[in-house]
Parts: sequence; structure tokens; C-alpha cells
Amino acid sequence: MMASAWPPELLALQALLDAAGEGVEHRVVCDVELGRLALPVHVITLGNPDPTVPAVGFFGGVHGLERIGAEVVLAYLRSIVTRLRWDLGLRHQLERMRMVFMPLVNPGGLAQGTRANPRGVDLMRNAPVECREPNVPFLLGGQRLSAALPWYRGPAGAPMQPEAQALCDVVEQELASHAFALTVDCHSGFGLADRLWFPFAHTPKPIEHLPELHAFSELLDESLVHHQYLCEPQSRQYLAHGDLWDHLYLRALQRGAMLLPLTLEMGSWLWVKKNPRQFFSRHGLFNPLAEHRLQRALRRHVVLLDFVSRAVFSHGQWLPQAGARAQQRERALQRWYRRPLRPGSATARRI
Repeated sequence: MMASAWPPELLALQALLDAAGEGVEHRVVCDVELGRLALPVHVITLGNPDPTVPAVGFFGGVHGLERIGAEVVLAYLRSIVTRLRWDLGLRHQLERMRMVFMPLVNPGGLAQGTRANPRGVDLMRNAPVECREPNVPFLLGGQRLSAALPWYRGPAGAPMQPEAQALCDVVEQELASHAFALTVDCHSGFGLADRLWFPFAHTPKPIEHLPELHAFSELLDESLVHHQYLCEPQSRQYLAHGDLWDHLYLRALQRGAMLLPLTLEMGSWLWVKKNPRQFFSRHGLFNPLAEHRLQRALRRHVVLLDFVSRAVFSHGQWLPQAGARAQQRERALQRWYRRPLRPGSATARRI
């Protein structure tokens, strides 16, 4: 089958790469088979590869049904590529940092309109991380019963899926190899609010870099006035097996790198609330179908991604040092781990 049978997001990415000028590098990290169709998974890199400079990564399309995540990352990448032609400030920024994009991690899921990849595996439940807590939600937290059911993790003991392994390889080679790195993985489909989740998903325990994440959250509150993002550990909502970002954070911690992974979880229930007819569309449960709502979502979240890039570039100005880490950790514990949780929360009785 020809490239014209690719999903529109993949066609848009290829057109953007074909038109990109100097300074934009890209490569195919794996190909996904879908019938006779071979769908490439691209990684795009810009800026300084020196491991002493900070790095930022943007990921989308991990769940094929959540097209808005891929579209947000594509929109920001398009902005960066276009600005490179004239923006001297951006060029100066890229001399001192690294930028990495994987807009379409799961092109097979995008083509099929499914959360999972063509093998029926949920890539965000595919990492070798086990939750030892007793209250992992049935199915939602990851299951190995059948690929016919949602949130399938894949066979026990099997290698990770090619798309998940490619994402992990890119993070470890291009991001965790730097002294400081921050990532944003764009998703949709949870609640009425836009959330910025950070690890852990497999345990309610705070992560080692809690002070740094709280400092970032305060920077967000101070800099993007009236923003709508609720920043919190994912474990405040539910626990899960196999989370890719838990896995990657733990591996980075072992090698002494500071990798701060964020997941943008866009509140798709708000789109359904505004247009209840979307409830009867599989895509409508996870994406803004009205054109004006799509454009509004792109504008809103591209601003966030640009803020993240600037924060990474200037990380030395806001990361807590020495004694300030203890103060930030205490504020973070008070904000996220000592506040009352909603009744029935998986973590409510263990913090």
C-alpha cells in the first residue's frame, strides 16, 4: 500500500519534514506493520547534542485513539520549524539545549482508530514495572487476560512492543543522557480538567525528584497566569502496572540522571459535556470534533509546550539547590500527599 493510505497525521508530519530546512534532523526508529502497510515511527531532533546542556522531549500518539495528543505535538513542532527561519532567539536557545520530538509513537493505532497498537497492546501498560499495591483498578490498571480487552499489557515476560521500545531507546539516548531533561507526553480522555501528571503510577510513594517537580509546578503557577492545568502525581487518581514513564524514570535514576517526565492528560469529558452527541462517537470521547474547539485546544497547549521549553532552557534559575530542596519537598508533601483524597481513591489509605 502507498503512503497515501497513511493516517493524516503521518502525512502531515512527512510533509513538514520534507519542507524542513537545516538544523532539523530526523530518522525512522522503527516501522509498524499494518497489513501490507509499513508505518514509520519518526524521531526529530534539534539543537545541541552535548550531554552537558539540558534537553526537552515531546511525545504524542501513544494511544492511537487520542489524536489530539499527536496534533498538539505536531502543531508545536511546526511552530519550531517555521520559527527557525527567522527567530534569532530560538536559534540562540537551541545552541544551548536539545529538543526531541516523537509526535506519532503509535501510527498503527492512529490508522486503526484504536487505543492499542495493531497487536492489541496498550503501550502505556507495556513496561516491566509491577504495582505491588492491592487496589489496582481491574482492567484500567493493566491486564494480561486478552488483547480483546482494553489496557492489555502483552504476554508476561515478552519483550516490549517495538513502538514502546523505540520510545524508551529515544529517551535514554537523547534525553536521559543529558544532565537535566524534562518530557511531556500528550494524551486525552480523563475528566473535566487538564492535568499534568508525573510519576509514580505504580506506587503512591513520592519520587526522588519531588522537590524539582514542585518547583516546576510553582514556576508554572507564577508564569502562566490563570492557567487551567492541575499538576499532581498520577497515583492520586489511580495505580497502574507497566507505566512507561515510571520505567524510564527509574532507569534514569539508576544512572544518576535527572529526568522529569510529565503527562499532559487533556480533559476530554469537557468536550463531551459541551456537545453530548460526541458521546456516541468513539473519537468524540477523546478528541474535540468541532473545528473551533480543536483550534482552541491547539492554541492553549502549544503555549504550554513552549513554556516547558523555556523552563528547561533556564532550569538553572529555578531548580532548588541544597537546603531549598528540603523546603520544596515539604511543600510538595503537604500539597500532594497529605491533602484529603477523594473517597475510594486507590491511595487514600496508604499516604
